[in-house]
Amino acid sequence: MEIQAWLETFLSRHGGIAGSIHWAQDGVLTLAASVNIPPPVVRIIETVPKGKGMAGLAWERGETVSTCNLKTDQSGDVKPGAKAVDAQAALAIPVWSAPAQLRGVVGIAFMGERDFSSDELAQFEKAASDLPDRG
Repeated sequence: MEIQAWLETFLSRHGGIAGSIHWAQDGVLTLAASVNIPPPVVRIIETVPKGKGMAGLAWERGETVSTCNLKTDQSGDVKPGAKAVDAQAALAIPVWSAPAQLRGVVGIAFMGERDFSSDELAQFEKAASDLPDRG
């Protein structure tokens, strides 16, 4: 399945209104697909270093990074560009090809504030693990 179509299907199945896929490549994350991300933000997130923004932090921490509201987040995990996305709750989910070997990061954002239970996070992580290989 083409990566853009996979992202659109993933968002539809899980109630997301915006999202992205970054591949781990040459020591950075490279944007492979996006839905409803404003063009100025797309330019900012074309490449993401480890530890920067939600996707880079998901990679660095080796776990899903979440926020209940992109626009009001005070944690420092959400960068100003992400606040321009017309959504609130969001996840950045790392996808692994092997232990400690990152394939990519799947981002999904939702309308409305939302806290995620550990069970919900596990379900999103399982769904994201179906991310197809690069074409």
